[in-house]
Amino acid sequence: MSNDRVQPKLIIHGGAGSSLKGKGGVEVVRQSLYMVLKEVYPLLLAGASATEAVVKGCQLLEDDPRFNAGTGSVLQSDGQIRMSAALMDGAAQRFSGVINVSRVQNPILLAQALQDSPDRILSDHGAAELLRELELPAYDPLTEIRLQEWILERQGNFSKEMAGVVAERELVEETAGRGTIGVVVLDSFGQLAAGTSTGGKGFERIGRVSDSAMPAGNYATSQSAISCTGIGEDIINECLAARIAVRVTDGASLQAAFERSFKEAYQNQRDLGAIGLDAAGAIAWGKTSEVLLAGYHTGDTIGDTLEWNDGSLVGFVK
Repeated sequence: MSNDRVQPKLIIHGGAGSSLKGKGGVEVVRQSLYMVLKEVYPLLLAGASATEAVVKGCQLLEDDPRFNAGTGSVLQSDGQIRMSAALMDGAAQRFSGVINVSRVQNPILLAQALQDSPDRILSDHGAAELLRELELPAYDPLTEIRLQEWILERQGNFSKEMAGVVAERELVEETAGRGTIGVVVLDSFGQLAAGTSTGGKGFERIGRVSDSAMPAGNYATSQSAISCTGIGEDIINECLAARIAVRVTDGASLQAAFERSFKEAYQNQRDLGAIGLDAAGAIAWGKTSEVLLAGYHTGDTIGDTLEWNDGSLVGFVK
């Protein structure tokens, strides 16, 4: 790497929730996360931009049915899948996203296409029209296990609150660890970007909007980039991603910004998690939930948060 370049950094997540149902679940999710890290990081070494790497990482996670984004998204109360995604270029401080889009394999591609548009956030019908304009093929992201999950919930009149984005039933124990996905990148040019994609919280009222397509859940500046996961309403109430980023802009270290923000979220009894990077290459993550499904690449080592349970709200590596 030439002297005018920096060491790229990468952190991704696949959700946050209450349980991984034992060691088997941990190892399966770890394999999924590490596969993405090992495929995306070489692209950064080869000179890929932060936004390019974010989009690629999100595509890979959206295509993994273990996670609640793209293929394997949860069903809403009417049995339909509606997905949301956002991309933010920190260098340009430019946000784009789609809300409640259906019949597409990779919602993050729609968010990417809107980066250069004067109208950068589209919902259902507008996103569907964009899908046609881009000539992306129609795609059904439904999986059998998500359909069975919805049928069980329908029998109970959708009385269960989807507080966890990690599956807990025996029916889905072998694919535990499916949740909202996110990718945060510092590229070799020192630029930051963040992307987040989700199928929603499941069984929700038709028209409900996720935090993933809002600055509350996905935000980046030239100094930091953040992607959130967990209960969308809790993330929105904390305006978590933007709150952390603003604190960094105002002079706090990434670690301090995470620690203060997660202390507040914990005091407010929120159920959420987040990952982040700063322009110096520091990596941070936090959770108020029991588990956070995140993995990171420092350039020297690959690590994850799957068994992180030391009682702290925030973790940090440089």
